[in-house]
Amino acid sequence: MLTMALMVPGHLNPIEKAVDYYQKVTSYQTIIKSYVGSKSDSPDIIRYYYDKSGAVRMEVIEPFNGAVLIYNPVTDLVKLWLFGYGSVPSFSLSPENKWIQSSSGQRVDRSDIGALYQDVVLLQNQGKTTVIGTELVDQQQTLYVKVEGNQGVSVEGVSRFDLWFDVETSLPLKVISYKPDGSQIERIEMSEYQINPVFPKGFFDH
Repeated sequence: MLTMALMVPGHLNPIEKAVDYYQKVTSYQTIIKSYVGSKSDSPDIIRYYYDKSGAVRMEVIEPFNGAVLIYNPVTDLVKLWLFGYGSVPSFSLSPENKWIQSSSGQRVDRSDIGALYQDVVLLQNQGKTTVIGTELVDQQQTLYVKVEGNQGVSVEGVSRFDLWFDVETSLPLKVISYKPDGSQIERIEMSEYQINPVFPKGFFDH
């Protein structure tokens, strides 16, 4: 019945609910684990911080422990410190630079939940949304939703998203993206969310 209800005009489907909640978020932080392709071990692990101004701070845990990246939306540049914030050497790079993109091609300036939702909604508008049901993800109750583009439709190379939303907050706890041929692009797991934290002055400064 819930899946059928998604077809009713005006019904607040799970994607709309998640977007509505996120629009009220002014900042957040989380731990991100990223598994490229079908890998089930050795994830990239990042402490991730985001401010609605567009500023991003990433503190790498794995595989380059200690590296820090900060994206400044005013300068549209990413500052990279290889051995910790403020260390030498450091580099100022375009977010288009492949050196600072993830293994799946994810850019720092397009790494936040809002950017994910933009792609999901674009695909949803040219495809179908299916509610699979509830599942536990890391001992948290989630709603599992699949968004799949119509034949021949993809967004940024993604033809399908599988998303697991926390049933209480509608925040994504797990996202899997797929290519048009059905192969897995990336699995992302997010945990230890803090919503609307107050970051110290200069936290996103270069």
